[in-house]
Amino acid sequence: MTASPVVFALDLSSVDEARAMAARVAPAIGMVKIGLELFIEGGPAAVAIGAEIDRPVFLDLKLHDIPETVDRAVARACALGVKMLTVHASGGPAMLRRAAERAANEATGLVVAAVTVLTSFDAAELARIGIATDAESHARALARMAFGEGVRAFVCSPHEAAALRADLGNEATLVTPGVRATPSRGSDDQKRVMTARDAIRAGANWIVVGRPIRDASDPRLAADAIAREAIGAYA
Repeated sequence: MTASPVVFALDLSSVDEARAMAARVAPAIGMVKIGLELFIEGGPAAVAIGAEIDRPVFLDLKLHDIPETVDRAVARACALGVKMLTVHASGGPAMLRRAAERAANEATGLVVAAVTVLTSFDAAELARIGIATDAESHARALARMAFGEGVRAFVCSPHEAAALRADLGNEATLVTPGVRATPSRGSDDQKRVMTARDAIRAGANWIVVGRPIRDASDPRLAADAIAREAIGAYA
């Protein structure tokens, strides 16, 4: 059976809560995401949840700083043993190059993933911060730039997945947040969303799911359903 492409977002405020939730849904997921809230609360103890449930960790810190600072942060993430670490593609070529080089030099298997355009953004939001283009065009430009600097994994809305796959080929790993259950439970603050099946068919390698699992009356059942839907898309 195909391994689950579901990355479960452990968006919880305590390590104990996160540990219990992760253990509950572990059989249905392929990776666990530790984001800002949980990492600020628990630090390395939060990252250790991955080893406890025998799943790799996607450390979603979205680093965006001067190249030297990001370089050193990547080294620390490597020391923690995480599988994937996010940086903002908008941090620019030098920052991205240093991040990718540091990960390669540390040789722990960490993958740097460049975040293109957040799923909470649409064209109107981009315009408000001075970007006079649509989300897909901006995501494609950022991804091509990051790819040129050695980055090979990208975070994008599922709506941009097909375009990035066409631009970057099969060498790229695409991670798509903004995935919702079928039928949709609503988009919350995320504006560019898609079902698990459609995201995989659009070219995603990994789909990030948080609230539809975390907030379900039965998180394990919800995780199982989303995993089956995603795996079924490969048929």
